[in-house]
Amino acid sequence: MLYRDFASQDDIDAQYNIERQVPDARRWLEFFVEASARTRSALACELDLAFGPTLAETLDIFPAARPDAPVVVFVHGGYWRRLSAKEFSFVAAGPVARGYTVVVTNYALCPAVSIGEITRQSRAALAWLYRHVQDFGGDPERIVVSGHSAGGHQVARLLATDWLGEYGLPPDLVKGGYAISGLFDLRPLRYSWLQPMIQLDGDTVLRESPQLQLPRTAAPLIAAVGGGESEEFHRQSRDYVAACQAVGLGAEYQVLGDCHHFNVIESLGEADGPLTDALCEFVASSID
Repeated sequence: MLYRDFASQDDIDAQYNIERQVPDARRWLEFFVEASARTRSALACELDLAFGPTLAETLDIFPAARPDAPVVVFVHGGYWRRLSAKEFSFVAAGPVARGYTVVVTNYALCPAVSIGEITRQSRAALAWLYRHVQDFGGDPERIVVSGHSAGGHQVARLLATDWLGEYGLPPDLVKGGYAISGLFDLRPLRYSWLQPMIQLDGDTVLRESPQLQLPRTAAPLIAAVGGGESEEFHRQSRDYVAACQAVGLGAEYQVLGDCHHFNVIESLGEADGPLTDALCEFVASSID
């Protein structure tokens, strides 16, 4: 066996290759692009703010109308090797309408950089936000992180950050994490069609698997998965939540209707969308 019950790469790919599971995947990516362009036109926003020394280290801020608003950070997906913050501007529409400042972060992609470097960039974005988001109407003491797919992986890595030791920032900088369709166990991906692009080795799998690097903070966590996603995506979230709960952390596994991997985040573009409701409820409870 390559890993667990998987005897071949094809077995693993069948669980993780989203394009094989969602026949109209291209249409959903086109929707993300179009909806995001509309969102950037409709909302006040500060785009391409540099938070680090490399060209990819930028973020987009969509301020709430109210001052000192809680901040929702969203980390985009794409299996660490495709897409950018710009395809995910649409996720700001729902939370901004509910009074939250939304920040969509960008990062460099594999194979030009490693997954470890992506984690470093996500951490640098949070550190920059803590120091600067007040300039854009956000409250640095009320930051919650969210993300989809590879971005869900980054949510878990941000929760496992030594903010005080590495950045001189409050250890509870992140008040909560809401990971959507996240990837927490990288071990099977080493044997997948992704390997030539993400180039996992044993050390990276150990360091960058949230399943093996649990949160350093007691901040609440939700690992949410669409009901129509593959069993491995559900297993990833269930196992990560169970590991967190086993050490006394407040973690919850959540199933989001019958959604597949792409339409699971669609309703973040709506003020009264079901995922907007779930995320805003989580944020409100995390910052109390």
